[in-house]
Amino acid sequence: MQFTFEVLNNIRPFFKKHIENNSLEDLNKIPEGFNNNIIWNIGHVVVTAQLLAYKLSGQPMKVSDELVNKYRKDSKPEAAVSQAEVDEIEALLVSTLKDLELDYKNGVFIEYNTYTVSTTGNTLSNIDDALQFILLHESMHLGYILALIRAVKN
Repeated sequence: MQFTFEVLNNIRPFFKKHIENNSLEDLNKIPEGFNNNIIWNIGHVVVTAQLLAYKLSGQPMKVSDELVNKYRKDSKPEAAVSQAEVDEIEALLVSTLKDLELDYKNGVFIEYNTYTVSTTGNTLSNIDDALQFILLHESMHLGYILALIRAVKN
């Protein structure tokens, strides 16, 4: 899993860069033809990693239930996100990944409730499966964010 964490640690700074390089208005804008925005996608990857790694392992998540409800699968932006929430998401990008890597190395994820992901139809049976899917999931959303940025800037 070392390589998986290495790639995740290289992807997360891209999300951070897009937070820092876009205005609050641009982060919240939902361009025509899209059903969410840049900041929703970034919040969504943070929350999804928590759900797939911690919740399915029966471990306490490092994000609030409020954040989970706002950014989980099948949610969508209901209102503009404040700068304070953007700052929280930006901080969680770094802290939750550090915690995940440390907890993985410390053997925290012993139990795992199998889960079939709707995106690919694959069943996650353990934390290693979850981490590999998290990597795929974050990559997909990075691509989506790049499309959103192009639409927002035009």
